[in-house]
Amino acid sequence: MLPSNLLSPAANLFLLPSTSCSPCNHGIWISRNQSRRNRRRTTMRVEMEVVAPQAGNRLYLGMDFGTSGARFALIDKEGAVCAEGKRDYPLFKNDETIDWARSWKTTLFSLLEDVPNHYRHLVASISIDGTSATTIIVDSNTGQPLSKPLLYNETCPDALPLVKSIAPVNHTVCSASSTLCKLVSWWNSADSNKEYATLLHQADWLLWFLHGKLGVSDYNNALKVGYDPEIESYPPWLLAQPYSMLLPHVKAPGTSIGYLKEDIRSQFGFPNDCIACTGTTDSIAAFLAARATMPGQAVTSLGSTLAIKLLSTNRIDDARFGVYSHRLDNMWLVGGASNTGGAVLRQIFTDKQLEELSKQINPMKSSPLDYYPLTSIGERFPEADPQMAPRLHPRPENDVEYLHGILESIARIEGKGYRLLKDLGATQVEEVLTAGGGSKNEKWTKIRERVLGLPVSRASQTEAAYGAALLALKGARLFMQ
Repeated sequence: MLPSNLLSPAANLFLLPSTSCSPCNHGIWISRNQSRRNRRRTTMRVEMEVVAPQAGNRLYLGMDFGTSGARFALIDKEGAVCAEGKRDYPLFKNDETIDWARSWKTTLFSLLEDVPNHYRHLVASISIDGTSATTIIVDSNTGQPLSKPLLYNETCPDALPLVKSIAPVNHTVCSASSTLCKLVSWWNSADSNKEYATLLHQADWLLWFLHGKLGVSDYNNALKVGYDPEIESYPPWLLAQPYSMLLPHVKAPGTSIGYLKEDIRSQFGFPNDCIACTGTTDSIAAFLAARATMPGQAVTSLGSTLAIKLLSTNRIDDARFGVYSHRLDNMWLVGGASNTGGAVLRQIFTDKQLEELSKQINPMKSSPLDYYPLTSIGERFPEADPQMAPRLHPRPENDVEYLHGILESIARIEGKGYRLLKDLGATQVEEVLTAGGGSKNEKWTKIRERVLGLPVSRASQTEAAYGAALLALKGARLFMQ
């Protein structure tokens, strides 16, 4: 629980009216004509004028940099979407490896160019989210990367023993994919430039192009490098290390960093008072988009894997199960991710089969089949068992029964995950919103509602770019106070 002096005055800034709008008559999808060669490298779609803002109203721009592409969402003060679009990353290569830094930078400027011209003068603030633990070590004078970025899913097992020797037991950084392990690995292998180096996360680096102040991050992105959002500082055990001089200055997500640089304003036509705000991770931005605001509300993401996030008054961190907490204003966002999920279904059924078979399922009837659907050996949450084998047998002759059994088994795993969070001390879950492709399956929603014994519904907004736009709105409001 946060002490009272840390309760944020901005705690209610996400309590906007939920706006669900269909495209107006001007809504169109635009696809630029490109050469065949360029079409292989980047694609662009922009949905314009979903809701036209009232004259003089300010707008707020959020950008999401995910694993395979980036999106933008432009919203008004009520949360209505005025424009949105997406870009795939152009895959530049450098010595047979992908130059991710160049791809992200190029995509950032492409998205800014995609924002409709007639809206740019209304943009009051911009925020960006990026993949968690994607790490870039840059020159502290020029901002140029000193080595290739280390992606969210890359591991540095060479650094793990050293990190475990200095960090508390079961701390979030005690994972080979943590930002701190990546920093330690770079520190121990770099020959020079350590004195003039700064650690940034993907979102930090991209925002730097807009505001020009190196070395600024947010406490969601900084969690996996060891930042403690409860005491609002890096812990002493981390500050005692020689590489602590690379750590960025940390602010709350959705905090003004400064005005946009003059060259950015003039290039894209943003107003002089437009500010850049600290961002967050892509998963936190997606949670913000779902508009869960009360303790006990949760969001289950049913994508390739199953991930759950629960708003709690208590902070829970336990590396044994991959459970950790992000601070979200005056509450904690407790989460875990299982290896079960939609990827298993895709191995067995086509999309058409899933649609047709699902129609025939009676979601009110319990399935006697007991599976543990995995694509390969190993589970992380709610059971931490690297040797767990997939269990998808016996397979009945009737595919409707088989799919029913798999969907219900995944729902049981989801329920076990929420029970584990409660057992570890988190707030009891009371309502579940759903994001991801699985949220579209109404029969699965009914099955999960029965298995969980809770109200389950589909989140009206699920795009992380929308959550980043809400952060931009929050930052603009705080800046005006």
